[in-house]
Amino acid sequence: MSEPAFLSISEKIHVLPVVHGSGDFAVEVRDRLLRFEPDCLAVPLPPSFQVEVEAGVLELPAISVVATEEAARNWDSAPEYDDEVDGEDSLDDDVPPPWEREEEEGAFNFVPVDPCQPVIAALRAAMEERIHRVFIDLEVEVFKAESRVFPDPYALKKVSMEAFSAALLTASPPPQAGSQREARVRWMAARLRALEAEGFEKIAFVCQAMDWPWVRQAYQQNLEAPEEAPRPPLPRRWVVETGTLAFVLGELPFITALYEKRREELRGDSNLSIDGVKELILEARAEWLLEYKPALNWITPQRVQIFLQYVRNLTLQAGRLTPDLFTLVLAAKQVAGDAFALTLAECARKYPYQEESEAGETLRAGIGEAEFPYGGVGSMKSRLEGSEISWRPIELKPRPPQIKKNSWRQQWNPFTQCSWPPEDTKIESFHTHVREQARAILGQDLARSEKFTTSIMDGLDVRETLRNWHTGDLYVKEIPPARGSLDVVVFIFDTPADPLKYAWRTMWFAEHEEESTLCLYATPFGENVIGPGVAQSTYGGAFFIYPPRYIDDVWRDPRFNYTRTLEERLIAGACQHSQEKVIVLVSPGPPAARWRQIVRRHHKQLVHIPLGRFSRETIERIRRFHVLNGREVRSHASRFIRDM
Repeated sequence: MSEPAFLSISEKIHVLPVVHGSGDFAVEVRDRLLRFEPDCLAVPLPPSFQVEVEAGVLELPAISVVATEEAARNWDSAPEYDDEVDGEDSLDDDVPPPWEREEEEGAFNFVPVDPCQPVIAALRAAMEERIHRVFIDLEVEVFKAESRVFPDPYALKKVSMEAFSAALLTASPPPQAGSQREARVRWMAARLRALEAEGFEKIAFVCQAMDWPWVRQAYQQNLEAPEEAPRPPLPRRWVVETGTLAFVLGELPFITALYEKRREELRGDSNLSIDGVKELILEARAEWLLEYKPALNWITPQRVQIFLQYVRNLTLQAGRLTPDLFTLVLAAKQVAGDAFALTLAECARKYPYQEESEAGETLRAGIGEAEFPYGGVGSMKSRLEGSEISWRPIELKPRPPQIKKNSWRQQWNPFTQCSWPPEDTKIESFHTHVREQARAILGQDLARSEKFTTSIMDGLDVRETLRNWHTGDLYVKEIPPARGSLDVVVFIFDTPADPLKYAWRTMWFAEHEEESTLCLYATPFGENVIGPGVAQSTYGGAFFIYPPRYIDDVWRDPRFNYTRTLEERLIAGACQHSQEKVIVLVSPGPPAARWRQIVRRHHKQLVHIPLGRFSRETIERIRRFHVLNGREVRSHASRFIRDM
């Protein structure tokens, strides 16, 4: 099978233009290479990298980098090779290798051995098919990386590689005279002519999409090759620490792992750039449910659909076809809160195939730099740099490590506690909303219908109008204002309540006239200290009295010892301290017979509102609240409290 002439340098040399760091291009290059069946593969890397890079390819799916030291501003030059002694090269023993030097900063260029790199994917396929491989780039002492902006590689799903490459021709600047890029282009063109002279009949050349036209021009004009740097530093391969893979890989570590998983399972991977994002969201949702264990899962399929629509809009605004990690995390934060956004970010960093090496044997990558195992830190330039990346900050409150939690728990003062004012405002607002709904329910019982004359009253009474349809009269309804008022609202979020789970039972009194008196049972806050003087708890049930007033402690009052459960004692206390005839109960299911007996015993009337009337997200956010170890903690509590 012959490639179109557009992507041919000569009758024997066929080009595969790529965008480095793209899984879509890696799949396309692999498929074309297997169809083309060349007898030689040429890649744009220096020959000194070949041994270590191919060794790294054999170790895939474990991710590594092959790095070599450059002549940097603060570092000594690379160790020179001594003359051969007994047939072996030896290094000067007085000059330690760069990765063992301390308190210095140097410069390195590296090749990421990443399965989603098109060059690495081509080498992997060629090694499996026993195709001859040649590294044809120029050896240089200092590699000069050039950042470029490419179209989204997902366009390959709709256009061919030829059309994609043709669209870039007008945006491919020619190399400047005397520049390193010009020298590399001329050197690769000369090496391709040499490969033809060696007798290879079908040469596949993998090249960056903006360089191949100038390599072809240099080949056709038979430009002279430049001089090569003598004896370049010897590269070395390093395993990358799992938590820093995102700074090395072209795709997200999670999506890269999906490519490897599909490879193991012999399944198609042509659409993973989008399907992988969906799997990432589902994995993050499962992890979020496992960690936070919400009683009501409010990240429903409908909310996920809203999230995906928002991600789509943000992606199109950025001029892309596929979302990046910043877009995903930003949308997750705004749609589902900090906790889900943080979980999604952590899931995106997962790469289960990376096995940690022995202590001190992994490289920690960062933004444009890396820390070597023995203490040295150097700037890093990738030889397979893809489209230009812009790093943007996003504020997320991370989880504290367990050792800090234990320290904060030991420093807790058991004699003082208070609430977090923003949460007080939220729950008081919700409490007011429930009271208004209860008043509406009471008013509906007093509604009456009458014939329409001059006023529509409170709306058309459809039922009564249909009942008297034969008369042709319209009926309207009038809902008089409810009599009396409501001062107690009971919330039961979890029933039957486990006394061991909800072991913390207390009374909270209002700090000002806009707050309610609160009686509650909840999970022990001491088990979840999230900051210095900041702990988190979850309501099992509570009742609110408004206007606020002082009442006896319900949990110690012997008058309620006849109750058997936490719910019964809570309802009994609400009935005892209510000054009105009506008690509002919000619970997941209808009131139990035992609850109704308690209400009748206190000569009260019960108005029930199903908990399902309110959104799952609202209920889950209301249930989780924070306890502060004194009012002075309010000054810094916001640094540790995350939105659910």
